[in-house]
Parts: sequence; C-alpha cells; structure tokens
Amino acid sequence: MRRWFGFHGIALVIGMTGWAASGAEVPTFHREVVRILQKHCQDCHRPGQVAPFSLLSYDQARKRGADLAAVTADRKMPPWHASSEEGGPFQDARVLSQEEVATLGRWAEAGCPEGNASDSPPSRTWDSEWLLGAPDLVLKASESYSLDAEGRDELRVFVLPTGLTEGKWVAAVDFLPGNPKIVHHVLAAFDVRGAAKKLDEADPKPGYKAFGGFGMIPSGGLGGWSPGKFARPLPDGVGRYLPAGSDVLLQVHYHRSGKVESDHSSIGLYFAKSKVDKQVRTSRVIPPTPGFFRRPTLLIPAGESNYEIKGTQTIAEDSHLISVTPHMHWLGKNFLLKAIRPDGSTLTLIRIDQWDFNWQGAYDLATPIPLPKGTRIEMKAHFDNSAENPANPSSPPVAVHWGEQTTDEMCIGFLQMTVDNEHRDNRPPPRFAAPTDNRLPEEKK
Repeated sequence: MRRWFGFHGIALVIGMTGWAASGAEVPTFHREVVRILQKHCQDCHRPGQVAPFSLLSYDQARKRGADLAAVTADRKMPPWHASSEEGGPFQDARVLSQEEVATLGRWAEAGCPEGNASDSPPSRTWDSEWLLGAPDLVLKASESYSLDAEGRDELRVFVLPTGLTEGKWVAAVDFLPGNPKIVHHVLAAFDVRGAAKKLDEADPKPGYKAFGGFGMIPSGGLGGWSPGKFARPLPDGVGRYLPAGSDVLLQVHYHRSGKVESDHSSIGLYFAKSKVDKQVRTSRVIPPTPGFFRRPTLLIPAGESNYEIKGTQTIAEDSHLISVTPHMHWLGKNFLLKAIRPDGSTLTLIRIDQWDFNWQGAYDLATPIPLPKGTRIEMKAHFDNSAENPANPSSPPVAVHWGEQTTDEMCIGFLQMTVDNEHRDNRPPPRFAAPTDNRLPEEKK
C-alpha cells in the first residue's frame, strides 16, 4: 500500500495559516527551498527510487508546492514516526525544523518563486555502489525475485549462504537495493541452525514469504536499511559476530509499483580490521509470558480501539544502548519505550505517536545511552482493533492473539546494546565458541 499525499485546491488553506510574516523576505527555490529538498527529500524523490515523483528541479517542486507545504506542516512527510520531542536523538532522522516547515509554507503562499539560479547549491549526487568502499563480502540471492503489479505490500526473506570457514567480526553493514522503486526497507539477520534454509526450500519461489519477522528465531541481527539511511561503521572495538557456516537473512519489504518488477538486492559486509572487545547484543522487551518458552499473553479483543499492552525488562549489567527497534503489526496505534534508572531518573528512549507498519525499522542512536545495572526498561503500546481502523486486516474485527501472521499481532521493543565490562579480545561469543580454547577464562567456569 503506497502512502503518498496529493492535495488539490488547498492554496486557500495555506493562505490562512499566517506563514507569511510581515516584512520577512520571501523564500525562493534556489536560495532556500532546494536546500531543504536536498537534505530531507531527494533520497527518495528522484528517478528510480521508491517515491512516485521527483523533487530535483524547480519545475518539479513548483508543481508540488502546495502539497509540500501541507504534508510537511502535518508532519506526514518526510516519513519519520519517532517523536523529535522525546527519545533519541537518532542518526539520519528525517525531521524538518519548524523554520524549514515555515519556509516551505511561505514559499508556497508566495506562489513558489524560482529566484536566481546563481543562489542554488551544487546538485546532489548519489553513489551507485557501496558508500564505504568495496565490502569484504557481498551476498545476494542466486536469482532475482519477480513482484506482481498489484496487491498489498509483500515481505520476503532471502537466505544467503556466507560460505565462511571461520567466524568474523562485522564492523559495518551496507545494503544495495537491486530495484529501489520497489524496495521499501530491509532487515538483516543470520541463522546458524539451518531453520531459514528449510523454509526457503519449502517455498517454490526465491526466498520465502514472511510477515513481521523472519518466520523463525534468527541467531542474531545485522541491522537494517531504508531510503536515506547511510551505512556507518560501529564504534572502534565494537562488532557483530558472524559465525562460520552461517546464512545471512534479508527480509525485504516490497512496495508494488503498478507493474511487474524484479529485484536482486545485495548486502555488503565489512569485517573489523582491529581488535573487537565488545559484542553488539540483542535483547527484547515483550509482554508477560506464562512460561519461559511460552508465547506472551497478548489478546486484543474485537472492537477495542485503544487496547493497552505493557512489558518490562531489567538490565542485568552496566550497558550502553546503541539502537532500538519497535515492532508491531497492523493494529499498532502508538509505542513508548522508557528507561527508569536505579537513581530514579527517567529517560524516554523512543516515542511513536502514530504507528505505521509500513515505516517500521531500526532507530540508531546518535550517541550510545548508558544504562546502569538495574535499569528497568518499560514498554507501553496501544492497539486499535476496531472497525474504524482502516489498517485492520479483519472485517469485521476478530480477537487477535500473538503470532507472525497478517491477522496476528506482536508488541516487541528490540534493544541493541554493548556490555561495559565485556572484553572479548577478538574471542567469539560463548554460544558460538569452540569449548576448548576460544572462550574467555571466566566463561569456562
């Protein structure tokens, strides 16, 4: 389901907003507006990308001037659902400042003047290959995937054997979408048990169908990608461990373009060149469970429009948080993750006021957040299982349980962290280490 916005005949509405400050200089495309578009919009709004129109030239922007003012004022574009008032700050946040929003409004109200081309900055350019240079290992599926023209968005998992004969510490991960017109976002993980390979073999098409997850429990995570998110190395001494013989999993979220398309996306892995002391660990906050290996007791009654779900987790060791990934399905309404430290101080990690399943993903913190031992992570989310929810997959609504299918629901806060007192000295994590000589001394006890 492609969600872009077109508003016709709204010039009167814009004129009523009072954007045009008395005596203020009228913005022009070349002096102010193009800089805003370059910074926040053109990663998607250019030829061959997921957005349905370009915003590179004056003529392209002028045609959409009223629309740009409206959707940015409503915070519907750029698509960024994490609050800029609480939580974060996050890397690559697609958030316009109030000044930028006002500039677009005043420009539209003034009739979208072009201005002097000599005021314009150089046009943006985009690397067609890898941002961090040639990866140490590039993986892609053995064949491309064909996507039908019509229907709902599709999530598909591709299983990519690494062929590694020894484990590697991964310092950075990048993604190269084969067809940016239909690749909405990508999540990556790895599997050492062969579970994903069995799902792949059971599906006649390349990869296998999945919804909301990988269809199995991955052995570890490798991050994610969406338009406008740039590959960055982890801090020095920090890495993700990829065991020998593992399979990399790419969960690709596809948008349909209205015609048959094909995609052959790639993942690039950059191995650590210096000693790794700390492993990126994945933890999660979920609702209460009736037993250690049981599913959470999530049941959303039919007709409930604001059903609340909570979950908590206590941090066992002094740690630093580097990324959070909220996860719900179609009924999700809002999501809040907070940290209550042992000294009583409270910190919002992320707040999403209007959940949109189509725009979920990982939020990488601009600076790691310290979480002392004993910090309690609290999750609170609301779900709309009413007939008035246009995203509800069931009509009429039915009671919804925990699960990975379209008609099921989940409520998870994934946490990516490092442990302060960990010193791996390049040794593999215990669960992937040979028990004879690869573990740290304290892990052999």
